[in-house]
Amino acid sequence: MKSTLTHILLLLTLPLFAQSGWQPLFNGKDFSDWKKLNGQAEYRIENDQIVGVTKMGTPNTFLCTEKDYGNFILELEVMVDPALNSGIQFRSNSRPDYRNGVVHGYQAEIDPSPRAFSGGIYDEQRRGWLCPLTENEAGRRAFKNGDWNQYRIEAIGHEIRIWVNGVNTANLVDDLTPSGFIGLQVHSIGNKDEAGREIRWRNIRIKTEGLEAERWPMQPSVAEQNFVANTLTDNEIRKGWRMLWDGKTSNGWRSARAENFPQKGWTMQDGVLKVLATGGGESTGGGDIVTKNQFSSFELKLEFKITEGANSGIKYFVQPELNKGEGSAIGCEFQILDDAKHPDAEMGVKGNRKLGALYDLIPAENLSVPTRGKEFRGIGEWNQARIVVHGNHVEHWLNGFKTVEYERNTPMFRALVAYSKYKVWPGFGDWPQGHILLQDHGNEVSFRSIKIREF
Repeated sequence: MKSTLTHILLLLTLPLFAQSGWQPLFNGKDFSDWKKLNGQAEYRIENDQIVGVTKMGTPNTFLCTEKDYGNFILELEVMVDPALNSGIQFRSNSRPDYRNGVVHGYQAEIDPSPRAFSGGIYDEQRRGWLCPLTENEAGRRAFKNGDWNQYRIEAIGHEIRIWVNGVNTANLVDDLTPSGFIGLQVHSIGNKDEAGREIRWRNIRIKTEGLEAERWPMQPSVAEQNFVANTLTDNEIRKGWRMLWDGKTSNGWRSARAENFPQKGWTMQDGVLKVLATGGGESTGGGDIVTKNQFSSFELKLEFKITEGANSGIKYFVQPELNKGEGSAIGCEFQILDDAKHPDAEMGVKGNRKLGALYDLIPAENLSVPTRGKEFRGIGEWNQARIVVHGNHVEHWLNGFKTVEYERNTPMFRALVAYSKYKVWPGFGDWPQGHILLQDHGNEVSFRSIKIREF
C-alpha cells in the first residue's frame, strides 16, 4: 500500500507532459542535445525561447537534435519576422556521402510571404515541394503573421500529417526516409536589410510512444499526396482512385497501332515502365502505347523521369484510328521535354512545346505562384504529372503546381487549334472521350505510379 501511494505521489509531482508521455526537446537553459549544422547564423536563448538570428553571407543554418527520431508527434510554437522564410526539419540527415553533409529531408514550411505555404511539406535539398498548399485555401489562411503559431507534425510509418493552429495543412505518404533529426532553420538571406532579423521557437515537445491513440483525424478536404511507388492508400481507394498500370504487366494497355502490347521498345522492371531510346524518332521504336479503355471526365496522376535531351508526352482524348501514317497517335498532349537540351523547346509559339504545356497550343507557366517559374525536379529525378478533366475544363499540373488551364469546345480553343499542327484533324480535342497514351519519341523516359479516378 505504501508503495502504491508513493507511486501516485510521484506521478502527481511530474509535469503534465511527462505524465502523458510527452517529453521536452529543449530544456530552456542551454543547447545540450542540440548541434548547429551547415551555416553560421546565430541562435540564443531568451525567456525559455530559442531565437534564431539571420546573418549575411552564410547558407541555411540548422539547429538540430543530436538524437534521431522515427515515429513521433512533435508540437511547438513559432513566431517569425514577416520578411523571412524558415522551416522545421524532421526525419532529416546530414551525411558526408550526401553533398558534403548538407542538411536534407522533410521540412514543415514556415512562410509568412503572400504565397502562404506555411504548413506545407518541402523536401529540403532533394525533391523540393511534396505538399505545397496550392489547393488548400483554409491551410493557407491558418498561419498568423507577427504572432505565435502552433505546429503539430505527426510522422507515423509512411504517413506524415501537419497542422498549423489546428488546421490540417498537409498529408503525405512517403517511404524515402524513415528517421532522422529535428532541426530549426534560419534561412539564408540575400539582402543586407534582412540581417539581424529573428525567428523564435518555444514549447517544443515530442511524443514517441502510444501514438495511435493520439492521432488527429485528417481533414477530408485536404488532399493526401502518396509518393510510395505504385500503391494506393485506403484514402485514395475511398475517393475512387485505381491503378492504371499494375506495376508489373501490360494489362490494360496496348499498342496505339495494334491490339497487342509492343514486342519491343518498352520494358517493365522493378515497378518502372520504360520506353527505350531508339534515336529520337517519333514512334519509330516500340511505338506509342494506349489504354484499352477510353475516358471522358477524370483525374490522372503519374510520375515520369527523363534522360538528358529527352522528348515524350502524355496524351488524352486520343483517337488512335485517325493517323494511319508516320508519327504519333492524335490527341491532346501534356508535353514531357528536357527544355534545356531538346530543340523542340524553341519551336512552336511562346514556349508552347515545353515541359507541362498543352503541346503546340498553350505554354506552361506556374499559374499557382505566378511570380515563380515551373517546378521541375531535374533530369534523372521523378517528377509528377497530373491531368484533370471535368467535361470541357482541363488542367495540367507539374509537381503540385498548375501549369495550364483551358476549356475545350469553345471558340478560343478552336482558334488555338486552327494555328497549330493539329488544324488538319477535324474536331481535334473536342471529342467526348478517348484513350490515354504514353508516347514513344525515341528517347528513354520512365513512368510509374500511374493512377486514375473518373468523375
